[in-house]
Amino acid sequence: MFPARSRLAAALFLLSCLPLAAQQPAVTLEGLLSAPFPYELLASPTGAKLAWIQNAKGVRNVWVAEPPEYRGRQVTRYTADDGQALSGLEWTPDAKSLLYVRGGGANRQGEIPNPTSDPAGVEQAVWRVSLDGGEPVRLGQGSGVAVSPKGDGVAFVRQGGVFWAAFGEKEPVQWVKARGSARQLRFSPDGSKLALVSGRGNHGFVGVYDVAAKALRWIAPSVDDDSDPVWSPDGRRLAFIRSPASSKVTLFHPHPSAPQPWSILVADAASGEAKAAWRAEPGPGSAFYEMVAANQILWGADDRLVFPWERDGWLHLYSVPAAGGKATLLTPGEFEIESVNLTPDRRQVVFNSNQDDIDRRHLWRVNVTGGRPVALTRGTAIEWLPVMTSDGKALAYLRSGARRPAQAVIEVGGRVRELAPGTVPAGFPASALVEPQPVVFSAADGLRIHGQLFLPPGSKKGERRPGALFFHGGSHRQMLLGWHYSPYYNNAYALNQYLASRGYVVLSVNYRSGTGYGLAFREAPNQGASGASEFNDVLGAGLYLRSRPDIDADRIGLWGGSYGGYLTALGLARASNLFAAGVDIHGVHNWNVGIKNFIPGYDPKPDEERLAFESSPMAWIDGWRSPVLVIHGDDDRNVAFSETVDLVEALRERNVEVEQLILPDEIHSFLRYASWLAAYRATAEFFDRRLAKAGR
Repeated sequence: MFPARSRLAAALFLLSCLPLAAQQPAVTLEGLLSAPFPYELLASPTGAKLAWIQNAKGVRNVWVAEPPEYRGRQVTRYTADDGQALSGLEWTPDAKSLLYVRGGGANRQGEIPNPTSDPAGVEQAVWRVSLDGGEPVRLGQGSGVAVSPKGDGVAFVRQGGVFWAAFGEKEPVQWVKARGSARQLRFSPDGSKLALVSGRGNHGFVGVYDVAAKALRWIAPSVDDDSDPVWSPDGRRLAFIRSPASSKVTLFHPHPSAPQPWSILVADAASGEAKAAWRAEPGPGSAFYEMVAANQILWGADDRLVFPWERDGWLHLYSVPAAGGKATLLTPGEFEIESVNLTPDRRQVVFNSNQDDIDRRHLWRVNVTGGRPVALTRGTAIEWLPVMTSDGKALAYLRSGARRPAQAVIEVGGRVRELAPGTVPAGFPASALVEPQPVVFSAADGLRIHGQLFLPPGSKKGERRPGALFFHGGSHRQMLLGWHYSPYYNNAYALNQYLASRGYVVLSVNYRSGTGYGLAFREAPNQGASGASEFNDVLGAGLYLRSRPDIDADRIGLWGGSYGGYLTALGLARASNLFAAGVDIHGVHNWNVGIKNFIPGYDPKPDEERLAFESSPMAWIDGWRSPVLVIHGDDDRNVAFSETVDLVEALRERNVEVEQLILPDEIHSFLRYASWLAAYRATAEFFDRRLAKAGR
């Protein structure tokens, strides 16, 4: 017999000799979805503090990090996976407390999302929490928070009107009760006035509410759609975007240009007189397209306005004098900018883009007056939402990788570290994940399409595996070579990793009409309701997988949600000979229904209605042969639940095998961790039964 110490040493030696795969944590859906997801990273106006929201398995809480340690701590204490969203994070001017909105927005029936079916009901309300401790204070029902620069209260939106809640008072009071629906509340720097946008269906006004006079004035009202007001630093002027009126339906149709170009107007706050400071040129970029920012116009130093424009076919940053003049291109090249923020001195812009790394995101900075952009990050990570602390000494941002989930980090003195270390569970299977490979293949019509290929670990030469195609939603989205910056696609990346761990070769497809590859790709001809040209990409992806020597051509499935559900259904309806099974998560099945869900007044001409239907899976239903799993929440506000009801009825009439997972009271982007887990378990089990060989 060996002594105890010798037996232990021998056991440790034998353990060290085991293959690495045997020591890796098991890849489970629970483990993959266990990492907290950070969002809404926000720098304080003073004190160099940071705040963000973190979603840990459906439990959402507000976090802060303060200098000099910058070690994150939780300041709210929510504990349940109750499906109540947290959003709208805002600092008070003294940086001693934070405002946030708890609960989702109402649907057209006035119902707040209640995915737990709580019989007591739920609400959407504005809350305030102090950094010094204590329970959050409810200020009143509403959303769209704007904190007064005076620090005495907050304005917000309730049922289209503007309300004011003074700190320390019990009940909010209504400031603005006007036609339309108010949004985009912006206080002037001294807090004496509040700019707002009043949406009125086919047009929109920018208004200014005088707090002392209790008077509302519209700024240069027209038939056009005005939005995104921003105050000058001295509060004397107001800039905003004007998009000319158009009766043309552009939703889910390509629109690379507009009949009349958009413009930037600057108004005198005292007189209300406005004039155009800049106007887009006809052709590419004449239709406005957004960046990710607190506002679409940033008022920089030297009285310059920074804004996004696609004049050269790529989404770039430009700046122009507020007094008017020629726009200066700040970010030249064949890439797209995305998340944008000004530095505290307003002299520079920090942003992320896919420059030199088209399927990732990295950080850059550039002067608002122009000059060569400077790279702040490089490598194989993905970085987004950069913010500089109020003292200008540190840069914080969100970061992920192929194996590393999203985390909030800070760079101080050239050193990068996590803001909330230890929050990723110890059992997260990072070492067992695969690194997706970038691939480019030809669509059925020859267009070159990008994708990310997940190869299962332990594959042997000559072995043929089942294949799975993934299609993102949107469609204006782009999947990346790592954990995604959107919570919806962060979860989708997790499922693709899970399928790869179970032996599937997974191809995530960045089909035409998506972002990241320029205006011509995003606004590709005949897309969506105008011809479904993306089906060429679905078909090309399927043929690419079938051509691979590691794929069993009889075991190729496809899955996706929303627009990805639409493409999944279209693939099954038009190419059941290629695709053996599919999972359609809240997909669009009839464009005439889908568009009307967003535009209640949608009234197409007969030829437009016919083309939209012919571009839909329902038009090809007679060719559908392969089994499908449909998943849908019945409080979906993006895709009507009736889309799935109609599809299931039609498939049953044709004796097509249909399985279903219906989530009562869930919305489009599932609010509960339990819902994501149920949907993805059902997806994996469905594919295992329909595609995987017994005993694999």
